[in-house]
Amino acid sequence: MYKLPRVLKSLAESFERLPGIGPKTAARLSFYLLSVPESFLVDFANSLTDLKKKVLRCQICFGVDEEDPCYICSDEKRNQNLICVVENPLDIIAIEKTGKFLGVYHVLGGVLNPLHHIGPDDLKISELLVRVEKRSKSGEEVEILLATNPTMEGEATALYIKKEIKNRIFDDSKLKLSRIGSGLPVGADLGYADEVTLSKALSGRGDF
Repeated sequence: MYKLPRVLKSLAESFERLPGIGPKTAARLSFYLLSVPESFLVDFANSLTDLKKKVLRCQICFGVDEEDPCYICSDEKRNQNLICVVENPLDIIAIEKTGKFLGVYHVLGGVLNPLHHIGPDDLKISELLVRVEKRSKSGEEVEILLATNPTMEGEATALYIKKEIKNRIFDDSKLKLSRIGSGLPVGADLGYADEVTLSKALSGRGDF
């Protein structure tokens, strides 16, 4: 019975740990890397090493950058009182490509999902509430744009955040809650939406 060399088997098993990659794809990727020049493998390995060493988590919005705070949070031209709440950093990239949003972001790190034992304490919801409270005390109008994906979990998370914000002592006359518009179909993933669809969703946002 044919057996893969130990190194190839180990590499394939590592690939299998990645989301969406099964045994066949893992084996195919492993053999592909075996056929590329060594310089490619060195660059590939360095990129993986740098991933943990040089990519930082912004302590304001919890997005990723090579600096903390990130370039968006540090940009004085951005509207700090317009906070777009998203599930993950990929959503920031998708929205930024539209060029239509000039506020800042807050990355939750996922959505509420009881089946996977993900509750409010597992997300950056309390940190969001602190940000909202701090901005609301500035006396200026603050808008929170809830841009979680239009899935059951995304909607539940948006409703939970709305309830938590309403339960805090905020000046309702200065605080606006909005939900990303209907340019996105139900069940869609924000990170895979095209720029035109996202532009319509941003411009078509409504009170929440």
